[in-house]
Amino acid sequence: MISDAPVLQKSSEPAESAAAPSRVARYARPVLGLLLPLILALGWELVVWSGWSNGRLVPPPSRVFATIMDLARSGELIHHIGATLWRVGLGFAFGVVAGTLLGAISGYWSLARRLLDPTVQALRAIPSLAWVPLFILWLGIFETSKIALIAVGVFFPVYLGVMGAILSVDRKIVEVGRTFRLSGPAMIRRILLPAVLPAYVVSLRVGLGLGWMFVVAAELIGASEGLGYLLLDGQQLGKPAQILAAIVIFAILGKLTDWLIEVGAAPFLRWQDAFGRAKGA
Repeated sequence: MISDAPVLQKSSEPAESAAAPSRVARYARPVLGLLLPLILALGWELVVWSGWSNGRLVPPPSRVFATIMDLARSGELIHHIGATLWRVGLGFAFGVVAGTLLGAISGYWSLARRLLDPTVQALRAIPSLAWVPLFILWLGIFETSKIALIAVGVFFPVYLGVMGAILSVDRKIVEVGRTFRLSGPAMIRRILLPAVLPAYVVSLRVGLGLGWMFVVAAELIGASEGLGYLLLDGQQLGKPAQILAAIVIFAILGKLTDWLIEVGAAPFLRWQDAFGRAKGA
């Protein structure tokens, strides 16, 4: 009994030492992602400070940060961020629901794919700004037209991601399910859904990115609030610091919402034995 205690203590030490680097790596990855923007911001700040540029058209980060703080103190920033988040959230929800349903139908049912897919692919080629006058005519200049435009931007990548993922499911896996006489719902739940889920998460992230891009076009439709309005207001009043402040906030919000999708999907993708997960990417 006495001789076993040191052995147990020694065996636990490697596990603890292995856990410590993993914790450090987990916290170091987000910091590493901030390294490049911080270097670029510091470099431009030094360029303006040294007098190589007057920073009139491209203000230094300190001036952009001061503009963000002024907007936050006045309460405008929270108001504009809230309006934009509301529009992106609703547009993203409607676009995801429509894209998932039609993509699943087109991927699972060949007749529906022949009927729907040519029309969807033709509509996908229409530029985002081309929808603006049509939605204004149909839905007016208020919130409905803005949300509809964002939903259109989200719809297409989700539709293509779901349909493509279903079509790329390995036929041998489906044959195994048929061999075990799985019913239609059981086939979807136990075979198709796990096979489609990784590509579906990627399509959600792409759709969300397009939703953030489409919200700028949407907020040009007679908007008096939102980050897109801040961009337009900065252009009209000649405030480049305000324009860059709105762009920086767009980038931060876009990254945060993308991270939320990634974190929310992680528990459903733990079964993956992928190269990136093995490397800790």
